Parts: sequence; C-alpha cells; structure tokens
Amino acid sequence: QVQLVESGGGLVQAGGSLRLSCSASGIIFSMNLMGWYRQAPGKQRELVATISSGGITNVKDSVKGRFTISRDNAKNMVYLQMNSLKPEDTAVYFCRSVRSGTGSVYWGQGTQVTVSS
Repeated sequence: QVQLVESGGGLVQAGGSLRLSCSASGIIFSMNLMGWYRQAPGKQRELVATISSGGITNVKDSVKGRFTISRDNAKNMVYLQMNSLKPEDTAVYFCRSVRSGTGSVYWGQGTQVTVSS
C-alpha cells in the first residue's frame, strides 16, 4: 500500500521559512519522480517543484530562488525548503509520486502553509 505523509506546514510571517517533508512507503522510492504541488482556496492545484530519480529538479518560476526541492533516497524522503515566504504562497501543499514504468500517480493528504503579511 502506497502512503505519502507530509509534515512541516504551519503559520509563518512573510519573509520567514518552512521546511516541508514527505515520507514515502510502499513504493520503490529511488525510482520514482517526486514532486510538490499546492492548492490555494478557490484555485486549481499547481506544480511547485519536481525532482527526478536522478536528482534533476524543476521549479515553478514564481518560487525560483526561494524554494528548493531535495530528496534522500536512503530515507524515502522528499523535502521542500521554502524561504522568503510571501502571503501568496499560502496554500495546502501536497506531495506527489509518479511510479517509474507504469506512470501511476500517488498523492499525500496535504499540509497547510499559511503566510501572514
């Protein structure tokens, strides 16, 4: 059974930092594409950043230079370091995994990030 569990969300003032973590189980983690998405109230879910099995990253333009995605294959973990947070970063952040080969997609339950001005 695949399980993705996010943690690290919370309330932070503008300019602050948070580090999101996603723990994965039930998958061959090292072979999967991992990513972070977010969904603000009344908006569609959007890509924030992805990291391939080989460590190649793709980051949304609006967060480049502020957010960093990383992974630890030994621990089955993926992280999103968020610095210089802005009120517009407020959203529920979701961890996503795409299984190599089949393309099956798995989602975590999400973690709330709220940035106050």
